[in-house]
Amino acid sequence: MPRPHRGANPTEARRRAELAGDQRFETAMASPARTRRSLLLGSAALIAAPGWLSPAIAQGGLRPTPRQTEGPFYPVALPADTDADLLRNGQARYGKGQAAWVEGTVVDLDGRPLQGAVVEIWQCDADGHYHHPGDGDRADPAFQGFGRAALDREGRYRFRTLRPVPYTGRTPHIHVKVKLDRLELLTTQLYVQGDPGNPRDGLWRRLDEAGRAALTRPFTPDGDGVKATFPIVVQA
Repeated sequence: MPRPHRGANPTEARRRAELAGDQRFETAMASPARTRRSLLLGSAALIAAPGWLSPAIAQGGLRPTPRQTEGPFYPVALPADTDADLLRNGQARYGKGQAAWVEGTVVDLDGRPLQGAVVEIWQCDADGHYHHPGDGDRADPAFQGFGRAALDREGRYRFRTLRPVPYTGRTPHIHVKVKLDRLELLTTQLYVQGDPGNPRDGLWRRLDEAGRAALTRPFTPDGDGVKATFPIVVQA
């Protein structure tokens, strides 16, 4: 796992590590032929799918959510608290930054909810620090920094977290991973629509127009914070 070299600027080193890692994901994975079972279930998925999915399914299936690098700061060891509320770590409450709900659904290419799958997110705290030795383990201990949410029967997930913030070389983003049993189905990043740092971010710039639209979502006012809806489509 990339670590800053002795004597190097840590923030610049971690920026280079994240940019370099994205090379592994720039070649799209070839879609395997759909099975007879998949085709038979397709019509049922069209009936059961949420309204925003139905037109896309009727036109021949969904486009998978773009992959992006995991980056160098996925937890080396998972924290004791890994629930979906990142603003509370054990009994400690995190009060910095702007609170945010991040929610959505996870479906396959035919629009079927991935019941039983798990969504993971991880991000830096309001001061731009991760819970990771590669970043000096400088994150606020009250900020959980990593969380998991199991999908319900309709493929829905929801997190209570922090509106992401920038740090040197990176625009605000949240890392996202989808797992089903032992399989990692997707690793990507979620961006803030309209953030002025997006056009300067190397990973965001590598996305095509459709990829930017899929990964860049509005964070809109909601109660005591903001909310973002991030629909995810995976090849399962």
